[in-house]
Amino acid sequence: MSKMDPVVHFEMPYENKERLVKFYQQAFGWQMQKLGPEMGEYVTAATTETDENRMVKTPGAINGGFYPKTSVEIPQPSVVISVDDIKSAIVKVTDAGGKIIGEPTDIPGIGHYVSFTDSEGNRVSILQAFMAAGTAG
Repeated sequence: MSKMDPVVHFEMPYENKERLVKFYQQAFGWQMQKLGPEMGEYVTAATTETDENRMVKTPGAINGGFYPKTSVEIPQPSVVISVDDIKSAIVKVTDAGGKIIGEPTDIPGIGHYVSFTDSEGNRVSILQAFMAAGTAG
């Protein structure tokens, strides 16, 4: 069986950053971090404990984030899939009928990232993580 690429992150759009942060902190106890304009007004959502490399401690649990509804072509929830090689994954996505949205970008301290639409028009993203400090690669 070939290697499966796991879902490692979720993303959802928001209209009001303050309202969003208050809701998820109050309803679920998530740790929300508001980023500024240099990071596209993104809001990170810690839903589970992480280790020193920001990797989740509980297998199967994922963290996520929120982006302004006006910042993307497709304002709908999305998942982020971890891939070993983003260039190879882009080829696989397009060969399978997906459409890449924009160009891959670097997320400082995280990795290379790009969104795409799948065969059904859903917005999905792929992430090639930077190697954690102290690991070979």
